[in-house]
Amino acid sequence: MDQPTDFDGAWKEAMEQFFRPFVEFCFPDVAARVDWTKGFEFLDKELEKVVRNAKLGKLLADKLVKVYQLDGKENWLLIHVEVQSQKDKGFPMRMYQYYHRISDRYDKSVVSLAVLADEHESWRPSVYEEGKWGCSLRFEYLVCKLLDYNQTPGALEASLNPIAAVVAAHFAAIATQGDPDKRFNLKWQLTRRLYERGYTKEQISNLLRLIDWVLTLPEKMGLAFEEKVLAYEQENNMPFITSFERIGIEKGRQEGRLQGRQEGLERGLDKGRQEGQVFLIVRLLRRRWGTLAPELEMRLSRLSLPQLEMLGESILDFGDPSALQRWLDDDANRVN
Repeated sequence: MDQPTDFDGAWKEAMEQFFRPFVEFCFPDVAARVDWTKGFEFLDKELEKVVRNAKLGKLLADKLVKVYQLDGKENWLLIHVEVQSQKDKGFPMRMYQYYHRISDRYDKSVVSLAVLADEHESWRPSVYEEGKWGCSLRFEYLVCKLLDYNQTPGALEASLNPIAAVVAAHFAAIATQGDPDKRFNLKWQLTRRLYERGYTKEQISNLLRLIDWVLTLPEKMGLAFEEKVLAYEQENNMPFITSFERIGIEKGRQEGRLQGRQEGLERGLDKGRQEGQVFLIVRLLRRRWGTLAPELEMRLSRLSLPQLEMLGESILDFGDPSALQRWLDDDANRVN
């Protein structure tokens, strides 16, 4: 049975990593009015207080961001974004409540943006209205309906905006529910396209994580997919962080957070990178030779990050396990 896709979490991460591209892709008119040279600031902790005080329920994909205007009429204002992946009749009221609470707390202008990521073509709420006995209220907010990007074939594939890849992964996740083979193929198409777009190493790493997030595969297929990515990177001599290394890095982040100190976080990250590199090398060698002696795996697990990086540059030159053994012996002699 498929696990439900965590669209809310993935979109929250996407906005954190690609906020400006997100606004430029989904709300270009808003993006054109922001002075991006002055930067922006996420105020999520403040938004959590607003929601908690207002008893509006659990906050998922919401973001509150402080930005500066180009027109100079006001020094800064707030952009509130909510991504809604399911049809919800209470959504317009919630958008108004967020707007009202945020505006009241900061005494600043608020621009409310809603991304409708559901599968219902006709559901496009953009207004909240209420009234009684001649007293009325009408609140309008800006809406981006993701399904509209399916109206122009090839538009997502042609776009260089990284959010286009997130939208494409979103659609792929919906289209491949219950069909892991189709999901594997679509996930590979999306992943390969990242490398062809000329994105930076950091962008590719973040986008790979987001694609992994929404296009989950059964364990065995997931390992096969990781091997495919690794082989592609090796064949094309691409020095990017692979999915293997990201697994270790994320584990390191978690360990660092549990330790609760900056130095603990740094140690956790280093450990995660080291474990990720070991995992990558062991998987590659097993793929080439079928098996790898336990004692060799043990020696690899004891190498430092610099040693593993040196090994990674030479690994494709090893014809058999004896070559790896000689390299390890030579490296031990160099250290001693």
